[in-house]
Amino acid sequence: MHRLIDPLLLPWILIPVVLLAGAYLYLVRRRALGFLETAVLIAVMSLALIGFGVMSLRTYGWTIFVALPFFIGFGSVLLYGRNAPARPFRQNLAVASSALAFVGAGLLLFAIEGAICLIMAAPLAFVLTLLGVALGVSLLPRFGKSLSAPAAFLSLLMAAPLLMGAEAAAPRRAPIYEVSTSMVIQAPPEVIWKYVVVLPELAGPEEWIFRAGVAHPVRTEIDGSGAGVSRRCILSTGPMPETIEVWDEPRLLRFRVLHSPPSMRELSPWGAIHPPHLEGFYVSRRGQFRLLPLSGGRTLVVGTSWYQHGLYPAGYWRLWSDWVVHQVHLRVLKGIKRFSEKEALEHCSGRPNIV
Repeated sequence: MHRLIDPLLLPWILIPVVLLAGAYLYLVRRRALGFLETAVLIAVMSLALIGFGVMSLRTYGWTIFVALPFFIGFGSVLLYGRNAPARPFRQNLAVASSALAFVGAGLLLFAIEGAICLIMAAPLAFVLTLLGVALGVSLLPRFGKSLSAPAAFLSLLMAAPLLMGAEAAAPRRAPIYEVSTSMVIQAPPEVIWKYVVVLPELAGPEEWIFRAGVAHPVRTEIDGSGAGVSRRCILSTGPMPETIEVWDEPRLLRFRVLHSPPSMRELSPWGAIHPPHLEGFYVSRRGQFRLLPLSGGRTLVVGTSWYQHGLYPAGYWRLWSDWVVHQVHLRVLKGIKRFSEKEALEHCSGRPNIV
């Protein structure tokens, strides 16, 4: 299948058209807009602004994920309620929710975004749209038929690209986050160590997030032993080269990540798409495995990752990224556990070890 339009051209084509059309419809037409008219108009405006911010400015910040969903809610109430009888809250919420759904469908249709990230962004977007509706409903009776209503609407509309430009012009240094996951393995550190260093091929993922396309480990490779050697974690989206920083056999393996491959393969009706956030917005920095011996020949294995992401609001997106990193850790630790416990069992029974 071919894309309907090159997404790089989409912002430049749509932004002047939709801004002028929106201003014309809102300021000149005196009759009330219907449910579908309002939802479609708000969605088209929002899509143009998102396309401008994402495809042209490569920004995934507060304007995209906070201001625009709020605008969808607030603007829907202003358009739907002006020159019309007062409508109940649920009708205003329904039109705003429809506009939000149309935005999601448009992002898929024009190959600006894939399904995975839309699912992740949906809870935040809906809550902010709800807040926008609540504020709009409370303010509309005060200026619903006056010139203040279109002025408020157009102010919100024109502020969005300015805010996006400000975010792009003054990028912030993303903080480094730390995530640790632990697992007890029924094997001594001496057995586990070799699978920490070189993890054999893992079976296909069972976790829905990995089956949906998020990058996950397949196996690891290494060129020698000791600090300074090269190691590679082969992900489902490509190799992640590493350099060993600490080699304390069989207690601690720490490595520095040299390059992060794409963070996922997006789900899209167009097949493979490549939104800007797939590279450079999630960056793995370091990782380590610490092996702590326990009684009874057991070992506590603690996997830790240090990473950055360039999505805002950072606290919301960290909820998702921390969870994904935990899932990555669990996949690796389960593989280490399976191979190590199998070898330990075969060693105790006297059978040869066949991985």
